[in-house]
Amino acid sequence: MGLEIESRPSDSPYVERVWRSSSSGVAQMTSIAMAHWDLVFWEHRGRVNVAVQGPESRASQAHVPDGATFFGIVFSLGTSMPHLPVNQLVDGSAEIPDATRRSFWLKGSAWRLPDYDNAEAFVRRMVREDVLVRDPIVDAVLGGARPDVSERTVQRRFLAATGLTRGAVRQIDRARQAAALIQEGVPTHDVIHRLGYFDQPHLARSLSRYIGRTATQLADRDRPEPLSLLYKT
Repeated sequence: MGLEIESRPSDSPYVERVWRSSSSGVAQMTSIAMAHWDLVFWEHRGRVNVAVQGPESRASQAHVPDGATFFGIVFSLGTSMPHLPVNQLVDGSAEIPDATRRSFWLKGSAWRLPDYDNAEAFVRRMVREDVLVRDPIVDAVLGGARPDVSERTVQRRFLAATGLTRGAVRQIDRARQAAALIQEGVPTHDVIHRLGYFDQPHLARSLSRYIGRTATQLADRDRPEPLSLLYKT
């Protein structure tokens, strides 16, 4: 009973993670902040749905349809679909219409529905057909490099490719790391020191905004309301 989530990393530079889940006896979940966007497929009561879920700048409550199955591809930072600008999808989504159990329409073409095991092959086709692109500026900045362009250009391209500022991405990633550590049983004071929070109130504010849980609530594995996809980066 609840929301069962399974996920795996990917060797594709375009993909951060691939996940799947099923719901039973749960009406809502806490959707935690996420700097990445994903392409989500789900089936409920015989109907197939497809949507692009944009980055989430803060935690929120999300409805979960009972008896549904889900599959999603989380794309790496800097990867985007130019015909659906990611900076217009922050804290929102775009439904892709006319999906069936076999196919759906994307940018004027019919595509077979991917699954958990062949997600990378699906993404390779997206790249070949120029549906998916990557901005090397984002990789360079995240890797600590200094691109040979102005700072204003870096800011503009980073925001266009991710929908978020570099500061927002860092804060979301740090909060997710903190939540994962707390769930593993790492003491709060160690989390504060390890991740560079100023003090306990600083950590508490970050968890409240980006995770929607306190440290005590995260440590309680028996809470009835599940979290969305949380993994160690």
